[in-house]
Amino acid sequence: MKAKHVVPRRLAQQDIDEAIRHDSEVDASAEAAQGLMDDLERSLFHIRRNPGTGSNRYAHELNLPSLKSWPLTRYPYLVFYVERPDHIDVWRVLHGQRDIPAWMREAAGA
Repeated sequence: MKAKHVVPRRLAQQDIDEAIRHDSEVDASAEAAQGLMDDLERSLFHIRRNPGTGSNRYAHELNLPSLKSWPLTRYPYLVFYVERPDHIDVWRVLHGQRDIPAWMREAAGA
């Protein structure tokens, strides 16, 4: 299968920026932010090559049947996305401790 292009929505990019900012504040070293970015890149690489492997756990609760999520390996974040015919539509990148359905409803309205 050919890898698809990943297209983050505005809210997903804001989530990523916020996560990097938070990790940089918690651990005032550049390694923290770089580690998060590396983990995110690995997850996006997996998603673009294997979009069907994500979990549809929140899809039913939010009535978004094509919504999938994929966890980062070393950080407590989930990438939420929808596979489109020609790309991967990344909706959000959220910390696993958040109220995921409430945050995703915000993305569905965006």
